[in-house]
Amino acid sequence: MAWDEWEQLKAQAAERQSTQMQLNQLDPGDGSPGIAGGPTHYGRLEVPNASLTKISKSAHTLYNALWDKARVAVPTSDSAAGDLSKQGFALGAGLQHVSNRWEEQLKSLMDACAQITNHLQVSKKIHGAGENYIVRQMSSIATLDAGFDERVGQPGEKNPIYGEKSEKKEE
Repeated sequence: MAWDEWEQLKAQAAERQSTQMQLNQLDPGDGSPGIAGGPTHYGRLEVPNASLTKISKSAHTLYNALWDKARVAVPTSDSAAGDLSKQGFALGAGLQHVSNRWEEQLKSLMDACAQITNHLQVSKKIHGAGENYIVRQMSSIATLDAGFDERVGQPGEKNPIYGEKSEKKEE
């Protein structure tokens, strides 16, 4: 392979690479290449607690309604299926099968409602605590950083981040 051909192939590969990189970025609008939204715009994954509470409450309400109303059909169906089977009707076995499937599906749905409620309550607590921790850590870092930042205040003067010096009365 000739050296010129090798250089040409490298240049073509570099052109293709830069094109691919541009496709994965969003032009911030100021003419410079940038990452989606630019470095000054950060997204925030946030679900308000009110939304989580509404969903959790709806799942809990559905669970209670299923417990109170849908569960009532199971003993009645089982009783009817038993009576029909004793009387020699084949319908008794079919009704028992339907009753068993109803109970299985009902339990599955009630478990799902309980899991939704529990998961959202736990998520709210865990992520709320995590959010508070992050805010505390970031605010202390910002305070510390500002204390070392030479651009805060005029040269030779006290850094205002530390507040005003309190005057103590001497007795």
